[in-house]
Amino acid sequence: MNRKWNFSLFFLFLLGLFSCEEEKKAETNHPNIIVILADDLGYGDIHAFNPEGKIPTPHIDQLAAEGMKFTDAHTPSAVCTPTRYGFLTGRYNWRSTLKSGVLTGKSPALIEDERTTIADVMKNAGYHTAFIGKWHLGWNWGIKEGEENQGEGWEPQDFDAIDFSKTVTHTPNDLGFDYAYGHSGSLDMAPYVYVENGTATAIPDTVTVNTGKYSWWREGPTSPDFDHEKVTPNFFQRSIQYIEEQAKEEKPFFLYLALPSPHTPILPPAEWQGKSGLAPFGDFMMMIDDYVGQVNEAIKKAGIEENTLVIFTSDNGGSPAAGLDVMQAAGHFSSYIYRGHKADTYEGGHRVPFIAKWPSKIQAGTTRTHTICLTDMMATSAEITGYQLKDNEGEDSYSLMRLFDYDDPLEEFREATVHHSINGSFAIRQGDSKLIMAKGSGGWSFPKPGDPAEEELPDVQLYILASDPGEKTNVYAENPEKVAAMKALLIKYIKEGRSTPGAAQQNDPIEGEWKQISFIGE
Repeated sequence: MNRKWNFSLFFLFLLGLFSCEEEKKAETNHPNIIVILADDLGYGDIHAFNPEGKIPTPHIDQLAAEGMKFTDAHTPSAVCTPTRYGFLTGRYNWRSTLKSGVLTGKSPALIEDERTTIADVMKNAGYHTAFIGKWHLGWNWGIKEGEENQGEGWEPQDFDAIDFSKTVTHTPNDLGFDYAYGHSGSLDMAPYVYVENGTATAIPDTVTVNTGKYSWWREGPTSPDFDHEKVTPNFFQRSIQYIEEQAKEEKPFFLYLALPSPHTPILPPAEWQGKSGLAPFGDFMMMIDDYVGQVNEAIKKAGIEENTLVIFTSDNGGSPAAGLDVMQAAGHFSSYIYRGHKADTYEGGHRVPFIAKWPSKIQAGTTRTHTICLTDMMATSAEITGYQLKDNEGEDSYSLMRLFDYDDPLEEFREATVHHSINGSFAIRQGDSKLIMAKGSGGWSFPKPGDPAEEELPDVQLYILASDPGEKTNVYAENPEKVAAMKALLIKYIKEGRSTPGAAQQNDPIEGEWKQISFIGE
């Protein structure tokens, strides 16, 4: 009798123990997160976002059908480097020391090792974290003996000063990534060298250059294992292998796949050439679409689809270098109905496709029209993992988690969103109103900064996007109070070092005048 009683107690103890373990497992069952960031991909280049588009994108369309489309998603900047900064830190790029433009392939690290990144958040929550692709945020190449290194922020004047056999420092590995494999700048920026966990995979042994209309890249040192045409396929294949390997592990993983494409050089392999019937850009996009399909299929085959969050988006709008004019003549509009393109404060510069798929959380085939920004991935990841962001972390990031719940009738999501052009011009979006603190595009479309056509234009532009998505009619004169209020909010965001609730922070300083702030009136 006692034995039976003791056995019953022991059985109940084991049952309770297993129940606690299962409950603990459920509590820590964080989703895998995969972010695919395309490069120079316009809002209208994906058929799911532009039904009139001429580029077939069946696999990305399928991803959208299996998840949620965001039709009012934006990058923090209209060019590469600053958008990547904003995505990784949850902080607007112009708060860093880079107030305009982009980095080069030789530039030193932009993100300080002390700044918390999305990878840090993931890693602290027990994730395995990986970066594969185009970094374009600077890292510190090893310098040859006898070459003058002037300390922090110093960039070698030429490639001869770089010792590619030395360890690269201030890499993605110092910013939360357990594994890092990629190249330093855009695919048209030398040096053309893969770096894996701080070490070049091969030492450059030649100099290459391409002068083709769409296939061009700048002259520079190139490693024997670096074939420009194979770079994008290489990144996809490595990412698929990573997914397959990590799916066998117990811990969740975070993969940041930063594509160098369809940015120049536009290099569709022979089997894709002519497939789109458009410019080579269309063929290149069809290849990328096929690889996205392979990633989606790999996730399914690995048995992790249900609890894997996949984000597909772009770092800015389409680039004129892709032959936008040629494609427009054929009826394809990379910016869809929106004005401008890459580099601009206009919508075409920073409005991008954004897809989120997470079967266990997100209802398939749904659409959200709320304004979001790529900086929001920081707070989203923090909420997913239960991490509480500090005041100096994710200063411009709002969590997307409530938006993922389609049954949540969320009306307001964020107070306002700030946009930024290549020359550092600001715009602020609040509701349907968008105020541009510049006479023209602030970028590469007409009227460009300094164009004589700007002289007679007003200092600011106000557009009501609900009725004027193409930003054709500047209504600043009819709405002085709105202009004043939005300008005041922008100045507040700048001065307080944040656009989210919390203690005020400092923007990173830079020598000389920050002309855009002066232009705003501060």
